[in-house]
Amino acid sequence: MSKFARSRCVAPPPLGPLSAQKRWMSVRPEEKKHSERGARKKVTIQRLQTLADERIPITVLTAYDYPTGLRSERNDIDICLVGDSLAQVALGYDSTTRLTLDEMIHHCKAVTRGCETPFLVADMPFGTYHTSADEAIHNAVRLIREGGVEAVKIEGGREITGIVSRLTSLGIPTMAHVGLLPQRHTSLSGYRVQGREARTACAIVQSALDLQNAGAFSIVLEAIPWRLAGYITDRLEIPTIGIGAGPYTDGQVLVHDDAVGVWSGHKAKFVRRFAEVGKVASEGVAEYARAVKERSFPNESVESYAIDEEEWAEFQRLVKENN
Repeated sequence: MSKFARSRCVAPPPLGPLSAQKRWMSVRPEEKKHSERGARKKVTIQRLQTLADERIPITVLTAYDYPTGLRSERNDIDICLVGDSLAQVALGYDSTTRLTLDEMIHHCKAVTRGCETPFLVADMPFGTYHTSADEAIHNAVRLIREGGVEAVKIEGGREITGIVSRLTSLGIPTMAHVGLLPQRHTSLSGYRVQGREARTACAIVQSALDLQNAGAFSIVLEAIPWRLAGYITDRLEIPTIGIGAGPYTDGQVLVHDDAVGVWSGHKAKFVRRFAEVGKVASEGVAEYARAVKERSFPNESVESYAIDEEEWAEFQRLVKENN
């Protein structure tokens, strides 16, 4: 038994209503502001197409949980992507191929609680669409129905056009992904820029056209030369989203933890840090540990709760009486 619980005492009075208790809870549901969503209309596929047609850049950012989803909701993010990069930055795996469908669904649920206005897309994890179109449909339905997302994204070229066609024919919006395919990093001998040779560049262009014809509503172009990305963008009617593909795509996507400086691993050439959250957070944890060790936290008068002197005297009397 804890040294703080050895003395027997009378039971405390019952707690009041929840509204009266919330003030004293260290962790409680966040009170959402009614105006948060009112400032922007819900982003749809049609809206994304309009942005691309009008040459207004599309903003895409990954999210993995409620707080990161909320950041996309509260800022000017058009597409919130629950990326399989969560395998590394959120779960500590060494590769995106370790991520399971159940894990992805779990994280999708958390993101959707905080993110309503941006269009919600989820990566289909490795192995969830490779065996057959029927398997892909079953797993995509789970992501939408259980995970709460609005569309799925799959990696691959001409070889997956049949799957994209089946998905979209059933009303499952599908985003394509060509160029560097992280789920195939082993067969590609690492995370290498694609399309630097004329023949491979032509193959990427043809894959993009085939995927558009199969029904993809948008396509990610990853780690390809900027001229090639610009050429594909001009050739396609659907929006292109670049990552490591230069400035001439219809939109840009970055991994959340790269963009805000949380990820401490390898920094790709195309990543720009827009904040240094990881450094500040690390300093905060170190300062917290120091304050606890030297007993400067919590402060008795500022960060602690008091009890009326008469009540404390009564408490001591009851303790003595019950002992």
